[in-house]
Amino acid sequence: MAESWLQLSVRTSAANIDAVSNFLIERGSPGVVVKKYGLDAFFLGNGDAASLKKDVRRFFVALSRLSSHADKTRLNWKVVKAQNWHNSWKRFIKPRRVGKSFWVTPPWLEPPKFRRRRVITIEPGMAFGTGTHATTRGCLEFLEVAADRLRDDKFAALDVGTGSGILAIALDKLGAREVWAIDNDPVALEVARENLIVNHAAEKVHLTGKNLSAIRKTFSLVVANLTAESILELAEDLERKVARKGFLILSGILQKKVSAVTRRFAARFRTVKRKRAREWAILLLQRK
Repeated sequence: MAESWLQLSVRTSAANIDAVSNFLIERGSPGVVVKKYGLDAFFLGNGDAASLKKDVRRFFVALSRLSSHADKTRLNWKVVKAQNWHNSWKRFIKPRRVGKSFWVTPPWLEPPKFRRRRVITIEPGMAFGTGTHATTRGCLEFLEVAADRLRDDKFAALDVGTGSGILAIALDKLGAREVWAIDNDPVALEVARENLIVNHAAEKVHLTGKNLSAIRKTFSLVVANLTAESILELAEDLERKVARKGFLILSGILQKKVSAVTRRFAARFRTVKRKRAREWAILLLQRK
């Protein structure tokens, strides 16, 4: 019998997207497609659908107790036939132009011909960072700005919470002489390693599961696409990793929390640029 898929469409606030995506990936979805007002997740239809739906309902009940945005959440399940699988998932994933430098593309599509753009090939799957999320796009744009200002210096860079490895790959393509990429999620490390190989960046990028505090180096450019809570928790270590006059890019910050983040880093860093992308803020800071 040809296998089928369960498609879950979630309409929710942008503030909930990362938490929902993470839960659905951990629950076994091999593909999550982030859209303008929510996301689609896919599950093999030969599993225990009743148990899956029960777990999803339980998760959203818990989310409703924690988030003021949960009242906007809508769920819709449907069965997708095997022959329609690629049309239901892959048709949403297109090559995307990001910033001035990049095409981000899935491996099954050829990027448009554009000689001045660098191609990053990312397999959508069990790690964040496919270039579609506003926080990732903002980081890529600010990496261009920082790398341009460091053009005369063959800079070393650090990607904290690398996820799919997309930012580490971008740093390699922007000319960093050395890139470190860290993550504490074994799944993310596995996906990042595969993406580094596909993008011919495995030799340049040092991928590790070490804690940030265990790295005894400083870098001209550090990027952390996390959450406001994680950034504040790691603030002291992040500060220590940025070399004198180096740049720090912070993302994954909800607008209502950006003031707390900027205050925390104000003593040692000045704000070079700040970008707003819907409910998110992305910061480009420079060490004084």
